[in-house]
Amino acid sequence: MTPDAALDTSGFAELGLRPELLRALAQLGYEEPTPIQSEAIPPLMAGTDLLGQAATGTGKTAAFALPILARLPSGERSGDPFALVLVPTRELAVQVSEAVHRYGRELGTRVLPIYGGQPIGRQLRELQRGVDVVVATPGRALDHIGRKTLRLDALEIVVLDEADEMLDMGFAEDIEAILVETPESRQTVLFSATMPPRIDAIARRHLREPVRIQIERESTAPGEAPRVRQSAYVVPRAHKPAALGRVLDVEAPEAAIVFCRTREEVDHLTETMNGRGYRAEALHGGMGQEQRDRVMARLRNGTADLLVATDVAARGLDIEQLSHVVNYNVPSAPEAYVHRIGRVGRAGREGVAITLAEPREHRMLKTIERVTKSAITVEKVPTVADLRARRLELTRSALEESMLEDDLEQFRVVVDTLADEFDLVEIAMAAVKLAHEASGAAADEEEIPEVPLRGDRDRGRREPAGRGERRPRAVAGGMTRIFVGAGRSAGVRPRDLVGAIAGESRLGGREIGAIEIADRFSLVEVPDHAVEDVISSLRQTTIKGRKVTVRRERFEPR
Repeated sequence: MTPDAALDTSGFAELGLRPELLRALAQLGYEEPTPIQSEAIPPLMAGTDLLGQAATGTGKTAAFALPILARLPSGERSGDPFALVLVPTRELAVQVSEAVHRYGRELGTRVLPIYGGQPIGRQLRELQRGVDVVVATPGRALDHIGRKTLRLDALEIVVLDEADEMLDMGFAEDIEAILVETPESRQTVLFSATMPPRIDAIARRHLREPVRIQIERESTAPGEAPRVRQSAYVVPRAHKPAALGRVLDVEAPEAAIVFCRTREEVDHLTETMNGRGYRAEALHGGMGQEQRDRVMARLRNGTADLLVATDVAARGLDIEQLSHVVNYNVPSAPEAYVHRIGRVGRAGREGVAITLAEPREHRMLKTIERVTKSAITVEKVPTVADLRARRLELTRSALEESMLEDDLEQFRVVVDTLADEFDLVEIAMAAVKLAHEASGAAADEEEIPEVPLRGDRDRGRREPAGRGERRPRAVAGGMTRIFVGAGRSAGVRPRDLVGAIAGESRLGGREIGAIEIADRFSLVEVPDHAVEDVISSLRQTTIKGRKVTVRRERFEPR
């Protein structure tokens, strides 16, 4: 069989891709297009706008990268970009850029990632030399447009990848400003894991009669195990670190991410898990890019097996060996849950999504089930007996592997000598005991109390306060409430406050806590570590077109 004939069996040939791309895909081991690639590539090749809903891990990068490369002009190309791909994070910019480079190597494709935190001089030089595809974070792209170093006159295609994440991070205005600078004749492609109303609004404004596709995670046949096994454990707050260790001991993940709400929680839990013998690494917004790169290198090369991170810090990460995602707290929005579990269960492998829920969080679990259209099984925290059984099973497996693969002949003389005095079964049990203890198996542990899952009906309902009064509400641990001097009478809505904070400070939308809007003011919970940054940033911007008073809340209950 000739190489070209072999390409015809891949399934990609039927999509009208160039031979150079088919050869690249064959070399990379791609055999059949994923559902999103099969549905998205033909309309994108035809120049049609597209609105796609697809989770991480469904193959959407290739779904838009391959049509871009297929439509690149042959021969000598101009220096201005043919396509612009906007992504929410530095990590995703690098990831998409590397993928485009791999697919388009034989075409000589010039691809450039541009993002903050990288010396701008190199980006300026590469843009001046000429590029075909720019993969950029919105802020840095807008910076280059303002400098006249990113020229968009020849742009044919704009891709908004992970659009919901970009909006959550406060990039809505940047995206609008960038799209205004692009030719009206451009093809616009938008991919998002979720489809909140804001995404539909952008699509209506900027996409022309788009093809709409929605790709769910590949379902399994009846009787088969789900690709992502989703479970929850009900745990009192004080016992959560011990419960996490217990669950991970039983699950024995290849690599796992544990999502926390705040930097302080990340640092504390990382220290706790290292104390339990895990090789845990912290990742949060208080770390510099060099520190982040070192952490990710340790995770990818296997010197760390547990990443404890905030949502914002973990955006855009793609870890090949990841098997488990753990929500240390129930996510405040179903969309956050969708993004998190999208990191596992890829390429036919089973992934595991675990949530540690406090009893009062029952309703949020039910909401997540409804949005994701999949069941989250509530399980009992493993008991001490379960843990012992699991550890003994691991010891048994290690011994079995040693008997099958190791050269044990040198130890025969020890067994023969002991056999003169002891029964062979007793000798074997003593050897297993030593192997079990040498594995680091812990001694007896305290049982974690079982807590029944209940709804919120036992929580006191807030009664409406009288005019001019407000009743203080307990602030979540690790959070501080700030006062914003604008409320309902000024037309302020929660999304206005989230957008202002995420757009002007270093805090991401997912890190913002409860928001209360009164007639003349609003109260917003933010992590303790970010209070001064948020206050300073909001004082320098406007909300609903005007400057407002911003300070720590000074209210004290009577």
